[in-house]
Amino acid sequence: MTTTPATTDAPASPPATRPGAARVRPARPAKPHGQWKVDGTAPLNPNETWKQADGGLNVRERIEQVYAQGGFASIDKTDLHGRFRWWGLYTQRRPGIPGGKTATLEPHELEDEYFMLRVRIDGGRLTTEQLRVIGEISVEFARGSADLTDRQNIQLHWVRVEDVPEIWRRLEAVGLSTTEACGDVPRVVLGSPLAGIAADELIDPTPTIEEIVERYIGDPSLANLPRKFKSAITGHPSQDVVHEINDIALVGVVHPELGIGYDLWVGGGLSTAPRLGERLGAFVAPEHAVAVWHGVASIFRDYGYRRMRTKARLKFLLADWGTAKFREVLETEYLGFALPDGPAPARAPYQGDHVGVHAQKDGLRYVGVAPIAGRLGGQQLLDLADLLEGFGVTRLRTTPHQKLVVLDVRPDDTETLIAGLDALGLSARPSPFRRNTIACTGIEYCKLAIVETKATAARAVSELEARLVDLVEDGTLDQPIALNINGCPNSCARIQTADIGLKGMMLPNPEGGDPSPGFQVHVGGGLASSDRDEAGLGRTVRGLKVTAEALPAYVERLVRSFAATRDGGETFAQWAHRVEEELLVCAK
Repeated sequence: MTTTPATTDAPASPPATRPGAARVRPARPAKPHGQWKVDGTAPLNPNETWKQADGGLNVRERIEQVYAQGGFASIDKTDLHGRFRWWGLYTQRRPGIPGGKTATLEPHELEDEYFMLRVRIDGGRLTTEQLRVIGEISVEFARGSADLTDRQNIQLHWVRVEDVPEIWRRLEAVGLSTTEACGDVPRVVLGSPLAGIAADELIDPTPTIEEIVERYIGDPSLANLPRKFKSAITGHPSQDVVHEINDIALVGVVHPELGIGYDLWVGGGLSTAPRLGERLGAFVAPEHAVAVWHGVASIFRDYGYRRMRTKARLKFLLADWGTAKFREVLETEYLGFALPDGPAPARAPYQGDHVGVHAQKDGLRYVGVAPIAGRLGGQQLLDLADLLEGFGVTRLRTTPHQKLVVLDVRPDDTETLIAGLDALGLSARPSPFRRNTIACTGIEYCKLAIVETKATAARAVSELEARLVDLVEDGTLDQPIALNINGCPNSCARIQTADIGLKGMMLPNPEGGDPSPGFQVHVGGGLASSDRDEAGLGRTVRGLKVTAEALPAYVERLVRSFAATRDGGETFAQWAHRVEEELLVCAK
């Protein structure tokens, strides 16, 4: 893995086309999109200007040699609000600024002199030694903060720039880094938490993920993309990496003639313009997986839209090109060979969050546990490392569902370990509401947020466990219902793909006075890995909003309405798209 400072700036011109490959150029638009291989590399906005002037990777040396000595006031503003992201650093929100001010204040008015630092965990693979180091850093440098994200990372808060070099030294000593954890780069590569250990795994993606990280993370040739580039690779039948909402995803399949490999998906992404990824219909043999990943990333670099950042994601290029065009460009211009057609993945046979106790292929057990909405703490991480090592366990995984999976548990130790995990607030047998609730960072730390999320999620889980205990105990509620809580419209918590997705906003007070924090409600979304027939975006009902205070009561009424009016084995998503709006606004 590249962890040392890069010294090469972003390329001044796009890389040359592979010799002998056909050039497939889209027609030049009336107004340029800023595509390097169509419009040239002249920057069309300030972001593109500073990225070309000095690549984001180059700021590391200044952090270590200048800013760590001079403190926050010494940081160049372009580095602070731009290049720092290439090393996993964002300024966090200054405490006390209400959500109603988020859209009206400038970044320097919103930000504190502390940072969120994102630890990159490709494939979610951790050892207890690494976990202990993150915990020690949290306790010593981050006020004990630690949040598990839905991208398999761990985020720390309250980090001072003066401490960043020492944090990097400790992380890199155990094989971790923050390199390109943020920024216009290839972000963390999601991987199956069961890679290499599941009895029903089709293919282990670990070698592919490791090669991508080793060759391309920190590589200047991919360090100036139009915007972020998200990847996911799994060989598990539960399709446990939310592949439909990544820029590129490789999903394990069995080809009837060619054997085991991957099905290729591209162009997924949510935020304010959600779009699910699409299959290219191409089968990727394991030995070609890294080349295909690099080809798709290179298409994004060379043809992605750079003029407007609101259009600078791969999903917009795919929408304009279509899958046939995209596959043609990938094969002829970047790979130099045709990919065979391949089958689609089979329907996921069960929920892919891996919570509970399950058998590994070697006879040991893995135990998936649920914190509440990903909220952890540094001391909790240290206690967890101690607990696991006491049972001879040294491996664990993070998941794209804000969960942890403990590996290699001896069968005779399972119940004792589960009791120890419960004592740490990590449940292997959580209620349906604790298991299926995720939340983004929210207004506590995020400069984009409008409402609080983590405490809201914890309160909702607690109240729903009490309010709906009868439906759980009598088996009426016999399926997961995902509750995703997001602090703003950007959908870091995947609100459009949840059974009940909540988008943070300020709601007017009907009796006058200050607005109240609340949510726009989306219902009936889901992904193939969430126990529904196929992925789909949620339904938005005009005017369906709920205050944060009224949220548990609304969800209770909605779930009871579903239980009373569902048709046979109908899923929540099917029901939510079928019924009249009156049933969905039952909290009004």
